[in-house]
Amino acid sequence: MSIASAPTEPPISHSAGDLAVSATGLVKRYADVTAVDGIDLQVRRGTCVGVLGPNGAGKTTTIEMLEGLKKPDAGEITVLGRTWDQDPRGIQERIGVQLQEAEFQDKLRVFEVLRLFRSFFTDGADLEEVLEIIGLAEKRKSFVKNLSGGQRQRLSVGCALLNNPEILFLDEPTTGLDPQARRRVWEVIEAFKANGGTILLTTHYMEEAERLADNLIIFDRGKVIAQGSPASLKADLGADSVVQFTLADGNRGTLAETDLTALAGVRSVRREGASHVLTVVETQQVIAGLFNLAEQNDLLLDDLRTHRPTLEDVFVALTGKNLRDD
Repeated sequence: MSIASAPTEPPISHSAGDLAVSATGLVKRYADVTAVDGIDLQVRRGTCVGVLGPNGAGKTTTIEMLEGLKKPDAGEITVLGRTWDQDPRGIQERIGVQLQEAEFQDKLRVFEVLRLFRSFFTDGADLEEVLEIIGLAEKRKSFVKNLSGGQRQRLSVGCALLNNPEILFLDEPTTGLDPQARRRVWEVIEAFKANGGTILLTTHYMEEAERLADNLIIFDRGKVIAQGSPASLKADLGADSVVQFTLADGNRGTLAETDLTALAGVRSVRREGASHVLTVVETQQVIAGLFNLAEQNDLLLDDLRTHRPTLEDVFVALTGKNLRDD
């Protein structure tokens, strides 16, 4: 059985005191479109939970409801034991929020931006410490307009840290950054978690999810379709490896997907552009069968490769899309 047809496991139940965030039956509609359709989720204190899903899956809408920026049409949300209806200010004082896009005044200096956002809270972090954490101490007097994209993102994360939050909500914090800038943001997130913080992170980068997240929640079409640790989700794929190949130009024969599916050891078959991608057990047996099949059909294989199952393989098996597909 392929992972795409496997039943979704129910969320792991934790005691109320162990939970930083809990949501049950969340629904959000826009006109005749249901963006979020009955989502349940739990985030344990001191962990990082990554939220994955194709564009339009309902990730950002869900996060914005948890942050109190949008009101759900149905369902219940508890953040640090409180609800947005009963104690919105009490929650705001204890969470940090970094949005997908943050606009700062270009003619403010870095230190001035942090000082402004720090003034919104009754208690909070030392500004100089935050500058050190986000690696912008040397840029404290620089105007926002002169910062690079990565520096602006770190400034945005810094603003989310100013009230010494217990929970960080991060919505695609490294999108568009170069690898070095991305890793600098990762270090900030890892340091926050190491100090006991809780993180809810949406991302379009599998490497980011694998490195930072203790558990993952995968969304599609407004629903949670899978959840678990990165290791357990890869194990659920039920494959020893993934075999990928293309057919050489000028082949005289043809290859039917049913022929690939019938090979002993093949669990599932999909196409990625010109490539055939097989999730398999008994890798050597499958490769031998593949060469026999090619010979029988007068085909030449090109660019044959194998790799251990990845989160990207899991995601495609579940959703039929690559994570960064529009």
